Amino acid sequence: MKNKTHEADVAFIKALAEMLRDNDLTELQVKRDYGGEDSLNVRVSRQVTMMPAPVQVAAPAVAPVASAAAVAPAAAAPSEDPASHPGVVPSPMVGTVYTQPEPGAPSFISVGAKVSEGDTLLIIEAMKTMNHIPAPKGGTVKRILVDDGAAVEFGTPLVIIE
Repeated sequence: MKNKTHEADVAFIKALAEMLRDNDLTELQVKRDYGGEDSLNVRVSRQVTMMPAPVQVAAPAVAPVASAAAVAPAAAAPSEDPASHPGVVPSPMVGTVYTQPEPGAPSFISVGAKVSEGDTLLIIEAMKTMNHIPAPKGGTVKRILVDDGAAVEFGTPLVIIE
């Protein structure tokens, strides 16, 4: 009789181990009473190795040394802050930018395109609502500062119109 209980206990423990694995648990503890002073206490656990989240560290860009004449014009352009440009169109909200009315369709604007006041420049999706961003003035699109599908914050420079 004792051997049957032992086999039943082994089957019970195996079933607990399967339950642990199938339900992605790390620990399971059970007490089984057989009556009187006879009982079985079982604790089944497994070690889960947690991989730390990758940390992205921005390293300073190091450019190869070149002649001063070649480096100076290239360095001057990126130092301009697009947010301070008089023709910048800032984002009026937080959301996701779309440069096309739907996937596969042509973009609303392109660099060099002429726009009139009120023309749709792009769409910002915020809270499942598609918000058309109109041109605040007429002119020529000089720069598009965001990529299609990019997340933007309030005030993020979107486009420069001159």
